[in-house]
Amino acid sequence: MQHVKFVEMKDGDVEDYTFLREHELAYAAQTAGRLLHALEALEDSMGGYQVSRLTHSLQSATRAQRDGADIDWVVSALLHDIADPYAPYNHDEMAAAIVKPFVREQCTWCVATHGAFQKVYYADKIGENPNSRDRYAGHAYFDDCVEFCERWDQGSFDPDYDTLDLKFFAPMVEEVFARPAFAEHVIQPGVRLPLTST
Repeated sequence: MQHVKFVEMKDGDVEDYTFLREHELAYAAQTAGRLLHALEALEDSMGGYQVSRLTHSLQSATRAQRDGADIDWVVSALLHDIADPYAPYNHDEMAAAIVKPFVREQCTWCVATHGAFQKVYYADKIGENPNSRDRYAGHAYFDDCVEFCERWDQGSFDPDYDTLDLKFFAPMVEEVFARPAFAEHVIQPGVRLPLTST
């Protein structure tokens, strides 16, 4: 069998969907590689900063790594802007959807909301609300996102920073995306772990 028999999903049978499931699992197993290629493509994304979006992502992850953050935080820092080219107005939500099946809920939430939290640094300079993060006040992970942005995101635009390269982080991405998707021991709903070990 080279392809399914149906042209409308409702007409598929067990053989068709068993066949497709095998293809889907094999394709899903290659997600880490596709994400690493997508990170490489950030080298040529939106300009204007002193570093590329790839370098910014690597710097964020490097800072997390040097702070002694666990692998969930490091990979989340690395991928937090992965969706910039595809979802410029909600890149944080799209990036969070990518990591959500494979990292702790705490990390996913910070990736999903970091766009609002970052506004504290610049929004007043362009006539927007710098306190847009206040809508999340009282959330269990609020302080974590404040720290995520302050420690790893907002200061990672430095062309002179000693940044680790993508090869350093590739095994971490591969490890995280090899986890069973949405497993409770991976997602750890409600668990709060420190961003740093220092």
